[in-house]
Amino acid sequence: MPMSTPEGRRTCLYSSAQLDVVVSDMARQAAGLMTGRTQVAIVGILRRGAPLADRLHTSLLRDYRLADCVRLDLQIKRYADDLTLLHPETRLTENPAHATLDLAGYTVLVVDDVMYRGHSMLRAVEYLAARQPAEIRTVVLVDRGVEKLPVRADIVGVRLDVAPSDIIECNVPPYENSFRIDLLQPLASA
Repeated sequence: MPMSTPEGRRTCLYSSAQLDVVVSDMARQAAGLMTGRTQVAIVGILRRGAPLADRLHTSLLRDYRLADCVRLDLQIKRYADDLTLLHPETRLTENPAHATLDLAGYTVLVVDDVMYRGHSMLRAVEYLAARQPAEIRTVVLVDRGVEKLPVRADIVGVRLDVAPSDIIECNVPPYENSFRIDLLQPLASA
């Protein structure tokens, strides 16, 4: 069932070219955190965190020669893209292939598009911590700065302090045509 996007004023905050620079800087920061680490896993939170994890992984391979990296995705859902609460509890759908996942000794980078309240990231960290990694680092393209839970991003592409009613739209291929960040200011209800 397609989700309806609220009507309102949409403003492009970051273009594809600008975000390419942001992701390159995020990769530089990640490379610094992984200095001396031999076992690395990059985990994308579906939906848009997964292609962002792919972009970060590509940049780490190309620019920092990161080799032998495990690449996984987690399906976690709480909010819809328009911040409508979908589930009262954050839901993680476990991939059967991950049931015996052993991350002992790994440095894990968990990647998501937007840090909103922190529910999805906290659920991902809890799930991955049970697999005994050496360390878990969190990475987000956008931090809205309104976390309600004790979780913070180690690497932040951009921090956007916007009104609670505004929506940050991360457009990430293949889900959208172009890589960009938009601010949607919904029309006021009558």
